[in-house]
Amino acid sequence: MAAEGEEALPSSWEKDLEEALEEGGCDLETVRNIIQGRPLPADLRSKVWKIALNVIGKGDNLASWDGCLDLPEQSIIHKDCQELIDQLSVPEEEKSVLLLDIESITTFYCKSRNVKYNSCLGWIHLLKPLVHLRIPRSDLYNCFYAIMNKYIPRDCFQKGRPFHLFRLLLQYHEPELCSFLDTKKMTPDSYALNWLGSLFSYYCSAEVTQAIWDGYLQQADPFFIYFLMLIILVNAKDVILAQESDSREEMIRFLETSPASLDIEDIEDLFSLAQYYYSKTPASFRKNNHSLFGSSLLGLKDDDTDLSQALCLAISVSEILQANQQQGEGVRFFVVDCRPAEQYNAGHLSTAFHLDSDLMLQNPSEFAQSVKSLLEAQKQSIESGSVASGEHLCFMGSGREEEDMYMNMVLAHFLQKNKEYVSIARGGFMALQQHLADINVEGPENGYGHWIASTSGSRSSINSSVDGDSPNGSSDGKGVKSLVNKMTVALKTKSVNVKEKVISFIENTSTPMDRMSFNLPWPDRASMERHVSSSDRLGKPYRGVKPVFSIGDEEEYDTDEIDSSSMSDDDRKEVVNIHTWINKPDVKHHFPCNEVKENGHMFPSHLLVTATHMYCLREIPSRRGLAYIQSRQALNSVVKITSKKKHPELITFKYGTSSTSGIEILAVERYLIPNAGDATKAIKQQIMKVLDALEN
Repeated sequence: MAAEGEEALPSSWEKDLEEALEEGGCDLETVRNIIQGRPLPADLRSKVWKIALNVIGKGDNLASWDGCLDLPEQSIIHKDCQELIDQLSVPEEEKSVLLLDIESITTFYCKSRNVKYNSCLGWIHLLKPLVHLRIPRSDLYNCFYAIMNKYIPRDCFQKGRPFHLFRLLLQYHEPELCSFLDTKKMTPDSYALNWLGSLFSYYCSAEVTQAIWDGYLQQADPFFIYFLMLIILVNAKDVILAQESDSREEMIRFLETSPASLDIEDIEDLFSLAQYYYSKTPASFRKNNHSLFGSSLLGLKDDDTDLSQALCLAISVSEILQANQQQGEGVRFFVVDCRPAEQYNAGHLSTAFHLDSDLMLQNPSEFAQSVKSLLEAQKQSIESGSVASGEHLCFMGSGREEEDMYMNMVLAHFLQKNKEYVSIARGGFMALQQHLADINVEGPENGYGHWIASTSGSRSSINSSVDGDSPNGSSDGKGVKSLVNKMTVALKTKSVNVKEKVISFIENTSTPMDRMSFNLPWPDRASMERHVSSSDRLGKPYRGVKPVFSIGDEEEYDTDEIDSSSMSDDDRKEVVNIHTWINKPDVKHHFPCNEVKENGHMFPSHLLVTATHMYCLREIPSRRGLAYIQSRQALNSVVKITSKKKHPELITFKYGTSSTSGIEILAVERYLIPNAGDATKAIKQQIMKVLDALEN
């Protein structure tokens, strides 16, 4: 009976998916909630992909085209299309029609986008998995166009920007492998051009490609391909390092074709491990490079950073500050201020560790001791839970190129030692000052003193250039500021006890986060992408059968992460006791539930209803009995409460305002509530009481 029950489950959700797709109006979120990472049925794939690519209801773009196949490179296009047809298992009588469709789609795309076709770019292979969907030519073109537009990055060619970015990601996570490939002059574009340009369809079988695309398109994040590529390299690391005697060409060929060894059974592990590395990567990796994808040209002109010359990943100062705030196991930075002592003393980030980069040339032995102390201090800070702790090293200079020359040498030193998670603060201390000024932090009473500390007994002005000349003033001797003083004194002491004094600083800063009160109105909400958590369905990283993928440090795989993709900054800092809140006298109803995010991830939560408001408390996995106030909504702002016919426990609350011109939706929240009928009935009754009171 158990076996029969196990077999009934997939047919049940497949039926739900089929019915949802047949009803029409189905969105990607609904699809993901039903699929929940399970293998996608082949007969439903075309509908799911069209929803994921947002091409449902799109017209026939080729209808008004004259059909002329007359581009200068038409013979090359025809040859490539013919070769693609020969690779496909389609009936002989259908080949001629399919050949014309594929050639027409490729030609029309080149003409309409005013681009020149090049066989090396791998475009044609994007059509391979799409052709297997057996969809009309109009849908085939719309899907192809959507993939090119959203998922193929700009400059995806030899020495293009996307490949310089991938090298920085590889260096961040696997510096030893990156250094080895650099010495062999094996740049990512030499082996990964067709990985990225065809989304793995160039080398992978149709079945494997479809499985990869199933997950990738549901992920709906174009940057996720970088992490799939990274796992391919990580998996091949031992083989690569053992091939030192092989020629460059042999090694490139081995790497280039390595995706061909993927089997359908490996895809779950591929995505699981990619999610893990994704969670260990700063959000700036995506935010600083968002202009690589999409049709908008916004920001391209301003984004003139030459990634080929970048020493390492650059992190925005806003992300550094937000990482200092957050609790839990997200990406946290151990900030290393590499400016000269007089600049550091005049003003610095309150949680920064000072390493005078000038020492590298002026006093190598003291520099070596300081580096040793820094790494030990980082280790101790993590163990003690210091507010300054972070697994990720982020170096901060002044922001002036001529002054940061020595800092760049220090960075190179750490990279040569194959230190992982090494980054640089984008724009340096000047960018930090400018950011604080932009968000209207006007002085110590408004939170400025919590971020910038002065060791010399003076507090620098936000708008000053921090050149060592700062106005005189008295140190308040409190909180983080005085602790940073201890650290700086320790580092400036040339005695043999430097290390011990630095460690004592770390031990003395192992205080709870609420020691510092942050009241900064962040202008740009951190785009915290999906992270691995115990509630995610990621599958086991290892199985009894021998998969293509394996990776060490299994204990690091399980990380409980607080998803803050939609958490406001005010809510993020407010932590409450769940039991205390549930038993407040003004709480009329309490419903245990799961908050459901747009990407399908669920978080254990509690809905509390008072006479006028509804609160969502999201449990903090690492702090039993505590929760974040995830949302606080006035009951009179609820304009709609809906549930799915097939999933009555999934309740959607829409908040907004109503006027003569209609209803404006301002926020949407979804919850999976056991006994949802009782919950919605109680909430609706309370809403009616509020509305009646307002009318009276």
